Amino acid sequence: MKIHLSAICGTAMASLAGLLREQGHEVTGSDQDVYPPMSTQLEALGIPILSPWAETNVPADADLVVIGNALSRGNPEVEAVLDRRQRFTSLPALLAEEFLRPRASLVVAGTHGKTTTTSLLAFLLHRAGLDPSFLIGGMPVDFGRSYRLGSGRHFVIEGDEYDCAFFDKRPKFVHYLPNVAIIGNVEFDHADIYPDLAAVQLAFVRLMNVVPRGGLLVAGTESPALVEILPKARCRVETFGLHEGADWRATDVRTGPDGSRFRLLRRGRDEGEFALSMGGEHNVRNALAALAAAAEAGVEPGALREALSAFRGVKRRLEIRGKAGGVTVYDDFAHHPTAVAATLAALRALGGGRLVAVFEPRSFTAKTRAFQEGFARAFAGADRVIVSAAHLPGKVP
Repeated sequence: MKIHLSAICGTAMASLAGLLREQGHEVTGSDQDVYPPMSTQLEALGIPILSPWAETNVPADADLVVIGNALSRGNPEVEAVLDRRQRFTSLPALLAEEFLRPRASLVVAGTHGKTTTTSLLAFLLHRAGLDPSFLIGGMPVDFGRSYRLGSGRHFVIEGDEYDCAFFDKRPKFVHYLPNVAIIGNVEFDHADIYPDLAAVQLAFVRLMNVVPRGGLLVAGTESPALVEILPKARCRVETFGLHEGADWRATDVRTGPDGSRFRLLRRGRDEGEFALSMGGEHNVRNALAALAAAAEAGVEPGALREALSAFRGVKRRLEIRGKAGGVTVYDDFAHHPTAVAATLAALRALGGGRLVAVFEPRSFTAKTRAFQEGFARAFAGADRVIVSAAHLPGKVP
């Protein structure tokens, strides 16, 4: 098929473009803002990108047009597709039908930690020889790209709670046909589409409702808002965390400059000590979730000890960008107070001198007043805080 992707430079859309090319489809794309790393990934694939938005960008002979959720009515490409009565769909719907339905789908969701956990789970299954496919909302260091089409039966996908498209306002992950769903945590976020925490919880209940009764939900029960909705699950539930009573529990947790070490208890049974190259208790929780999902895929934790320690993380997740004059510069994607606090705590655990936090309010929610008190508390973990001007402030009231 000839498939055109409008808004192709988003992380997920560029990944979909790569998957479609590997399936043998002819792929074209367009976007308003074209920049690395997705633009370079697409360039390497030989996929042409037209910019800026224009009716003529969408080939009249395209068999299908995938419309990204950044586009709405009034966009010239959207209007052209509707006027021509061309077949169109959303990214999640096409992913489900083209890639997920024939495979065992492992969906990683939650307000925080999705990208790292998805990358880690894909890496563990890959190292175990299961040759999984994956689509990740970031760039795993070990794979060097955000997607992969493997020959195995598993597809690991990052499950976003954001909406699908202007014509489908459901959360993306309800399309993803999960055999296994990880929900790491639930907090209020995405103030542009969710009015309050209850609305966010409802989105995750909808994910639970599409896990089949023979499937598995892996739940982070240190999250009160998630614990509150867990009784609505209609499938098996396994819990994880650092707390007493979790099915997958980390004890004797130590984090420092060389990463993290912890002892794994699986339903009270001691599975031995495990190591991660990444610091921070939040990454230990991510590892617990990935190990639980991998076990459901048939790989026992003991067989993954070496792979877990070999995982090198994700770009822009506590990524060291350089060292000069005794100063180490880290880059991190944290844009929610809870994530900011966890990032700063992980950096504090490394020891050393002053901790200077430089923050750009970039997401819609970070630019509103919704989290101003939360950010004040989160940044208390730094010695100095520099807040830049908000990115595109005109888009937020």
